[in-house]
Amino acid sequence: MEIILIAHNIRSAHNVGSILRSADGFGAAKVYFTGYTPYPAQEHDTRLPHERDKLTRQIHKTALGAENTVPHEHAPDVMALLHSLKAQRYTIAALEQHERSVPLPGFTPTHSVALLLGEEVNGITPELLELCDTILEIPMRGQKESFNVSVATGIALYELSKNL
Repeated sequence: MEIILIAHNIRSAHNVGSILRSADGFGAAKVYFTGYTPYPAQEHDTRLPHERDKLTRQIHKTALGAENTVPHEHAPDVMALLHSLKAQRYTIAALEQHERSVPLPGFTPTHSVALLLGEEVNGITPELLELCDTILEIPMRGQKESFNVSVATGIALYELSKNL
């Protein structure tokens, strides 16, 4: 079993870098970047060189080289990606607060997991949540309602990697 990440509509290049660094630390097999999520330079990159290079530099500030060690890919269509991963028997798990969510601690995957991460402020859209096999929530004990997406990713990877 393995864990892959789908970073969908993450606004901050620094969050992307932190997600890559956590992915490296916990041995995630791959990170997919979808929607408007910035991503590091890729082979056959079609972005303008100045845009690609600027984003790669920003991501590097927090990734510290993980952008070179973690396999990653830009996937232009998140829905097609989710359908493809389902066909490959991945459990699609959203990391989100929701009425259907189950606590992350205690979740034991039976297949490889594709963890869907969403927008920093608005989270994951209902349309995408419908395609997920499960929705995982990190229990909160303090006054704040949520963690930063990169921090939540690290927590989720730690918890999920214990069960693989």
